[in-house]
Amino acid sequence: MRERRLNDPEPAPPRAGRVTRRAFMEMSLASTVVAGAEGLAWAQPGAPRMEHGGIPYRTLGRTGEKVSMVGIGGAHLGRTSEQEAIRIVRTALDNGVNFLDNCWDYNEGKSETRMGQALAGGYRQKAFLMTKIDGRTRSSAARQLDESLQRLQTDHVDLLQLHEIIRMSDPDRIFGASGALEAVLAAQQAGKCRYLGFTGHKSPEIHLKMLETAAAHNFTFDTVQMPLNVMDAHYNSFEKRVLPVALGRNMGILGMKPMGDHILLTSKTVTAPECLRYAMSLPTSVVITGCDRMEILEQALNVARSFEPLTAGEMTALLAKTDQVARTGQYELYKTSDHFDSTSHHPEWLG
Repeated sequence: MRERRLNDPEPAPPRAGRVTRRAFMEMSLASTVVAGAEGLAWAQPGAPRMEHGGIPYRTLGRTGEKVSMVGIGGAHLGRTSEQEAIRIVRTALDNGVNFLDNCWDYNEGKSETRMGQALAGGYRQKAFLMTKIDGRTRSSAARQLDESLQRLQTDHVDLLQLHEIIRMSDPDRIFGASGALEAVLAAQQAGKCRYLGFTGHKSPEIHLKMLETAAAHNFTFDTVQMPLNVMDAHYNSFEKRVLPVALGRNMGILGMKPMGDHILLTSKTVTAPECLRYAMSLPTSVVITGCDRMEILEQALNVARSFEPLTAGEMTALLAKTDQVARTGQYELYKTSDHFDSTSHHPEWLG
């Protein structure tokens, strides 16, 4: 059966059905080697680079869209002043960054409101704008998207993602009758969003369950967002387990938490530029980093402008430096605690 495409007529509710884990993994991994090689093509020394303002651009998987290799995270925009948040977004866009991340629940909507203010006056046209929603039901997801669009002062987002897929029950709720997938497909048909993805930070197993459930309903997400950093490689790793499967599905790879919301840096084993460069050296479409001060933005811009992929030796050395401290996940609180689980603290947001 063919996959659902962006411009298809509005589909009926997803059909019931199931693909076995073994069949799903065989189907996904069959093309992983080829997809991985293609994804890494831009990371080879001397390979041609598409740039804007000195910032390299990459292809966002199956969408074909070109996005900056570094993106601005929305959560941190609510942790600084309104003026600074607007300045960060506009400076990023003026300097070649086009990927903007946000979410309906960040700072009780403050992050989206500030980004909307920053995008006024013609800046919206410079941005590939993404936001996320928490609703697991059709009604809650539709309502949250409409609120997000109002805050962002736009009639559509370029990418809409289902946020915090952190429970094994989330995929079944989303793909079930009157689930959130019905809302986002209707929104896509109405022109409120162009592409669809999902995000989560808890467990590779849950990401694989989401991909498996999508396959069982003859659906492929355009993007997937996950933690990709130098410590993830050592503990319950998204890089090792989810990244190859997503590449095999030709999905856009959104790397997040390159510094684990700065917590990785407290280990004193790696620097911020090393963390960014590691994530950028993976087959990511974009690495999203939070910036609450101009100097943090400048740091990210500088790493992107001067980016050269890590050599095999450099990669090995970085992984060796973090091996011992990363084995228990003590610096990856998004995996080992509920510190980052906003929908666990507010289950009513799920609908």
